[in-house]
Amino acid sequence: MDIALDALPSDPDALRAIIAAQAAELAARQAQLETRDTLIAQLQAQLAVLRRARFGASSEKIDRTIDQLELALEDIEAASAEEPPDHPSRPDAPAKARTGRQKLPDHLPREMHIHDAPTVCPDCGGTHFLKAGEDVTEVLDYVPASFRVIRHVRPRFVCKDCDAVVEADVPSLPIERGKPGPGLIAHVLTAKFCDHLPLYRQSEIYARESVALARSTLADWVGRSAALMRPLIEALRAHVLAGDRLHGDDTPVPVLDPGSGKTRQGRLWAYVRDGRPYGDKAPPAVAYFYSPDRKGEHPQSHLKDFEGVLHADGYAGFKGLYEATEPGEPPPIREAACWAHVRRKFFDLTSSPSLSGQRPSSPLVNVPAPMAEEALRRIGELYDIEADIRGQAPDVRRTERQRRTRPKVDALKLWLERQLPQLPGKSPAAQAIRYALSRWPALCLFLDDGTVEIDNNAAERAIRPVALGRKNWLFAGSDKGGERAAAILSLIETAKLNGLDPEVYLRDVLTRIAEHPVNQIGELLPWNTADRLAK
Repeated sequence: MDIALDALPSDPDALRAIIAAQAAELAARQAQLETRDTLIAQLQAQLAVLRRARFGASSEKIDRTIDQLELALEDIEAASAEEPPDHPSRPDAPAKARTGRQKLPDHLPREMHIHDAPTVCPDCGGTHFLKAGEDVTEVLDYVPASFRVIRHVRPRFVCKDCDAVVEADVPSLPIERGKPGPGLIAHVLTAKFCDHLPLYRQSEIYARESVALARSTLADWVGRSAALMRPLIEALRAHVLAGDRLHGDDTPVPVLDPGSGKTRQGRLWAYVRDGRPYGDKAPPAVAYFYSPDRKGEHPQSHLKDFEGVLHADGYAGFKGLYEATEPGEPPPIREAACWAHVRRKFFDLTSSPSLSGQRPSSPLVNVPAPMAEEALRRIGELYDIEADIRGQAPDVRRTERQRRTRPKVDALKLWLERQLPQLPGKSPAAQAIRYALSRWPALCLFLDDGTVEIDNNAAERAIRPVALGRKNWLFAGSDKGGERAAAILSLIETAKLNGLDPEVYLRDVLTRIAEHPVNQIGELLPWNTADRLAK
């Protein structure tokens, strides 16, 4: 509750009301901080007990519980660092003393960066100076396979004419008053969100190089860097949702439920804009969003302003998107169903012939899952045509699909309709056919539009890194951790879509973003940095 001094009322009662309101606000904030500190203390105490128990008698269950608590602490500490301070300090203000701050290791090599002072005194315009010492700022940075300490040396001069002190400006750092350089933060983020190494494991790896970086310190860096890059992440998401062709999918993310010792199911949603298959020049990108559950309100919120075609699976939560907002008007979003999902249901039948549901009297029972294999053959012919026209202009793709693909699709529908009555109604084979026929209009949308893909594989490729990561980081420590993961994954996976090394890209962003104008944040999007990074 910030009030300018010249705007304060003169009435004593009004002043008392303002003071009471500020006191209540401070009390609420203090209560939040105390609750957070209490939770951190409880988790740390549990960790200490479990570590002692583990050294006494090793237990896989204890190790997994320790992993859970480490991740919970990691997300709480990162969330705390992500919040802006009440009173941000000036870049040139003296650093406050911090308890327990460690000196950067002496054994690391030092790299000198000397910043020349201005040649003209800003106070009197004089040009004659006497050197009066220098200020040294040491930053711990990371280069592939090694640590190094970079010394930012700023010679300090005193003007002979007026005794003014002159030196270069303080170099811009990703974390104000922090020790990490942009390369080190980029490495930590890439290791966590791209290579799926939790922070406590990274801490153990760095310790092998005699560099003590506690998990809590790394978590602080993650939270601060996520807050620093928030405008860039919002610009990336705006670019994705500004397209008129999207691929959407979601995947489960286990989330720790504090106090219960268990995890609950969160969701990570991926939306991909990639027009390269039909020659679109817009840069490809993917935006991730986190939600604590899988309710349909989440994709409806994400896509509330989107208009165009959405490639998606048959999830019921998407159905509300395909409804017209006004009677008699076309819906703002058209559904493009996924032939890969149809194909997968028949492929599953081929691995177990008994699932095909063929009656003993069928003439095809001598061949394993014959109906499913025939369906796969027919769908495969559609994909062969798509391979021939990939990258062509939309008009060319539409023409070829009308000439070559439509007859095969029409024949496939007739064949499926003939097969269905021959199968037991509840058999997996009948379910696979009904799945396809119930989505037939959406499955056929690609035939009449050269900008529509035959499947939703672009979105499935986007969620694959999350599925791989679950095996290592097990779960998110909190809902806030899920949101942070979605944000940083958006940058990492978009960098990969544009042919960039995500660590090189994040290093470049973190080097520049602290001083980059917010109204020009788009200049730091991956495709706008690709040429510079390539050099």
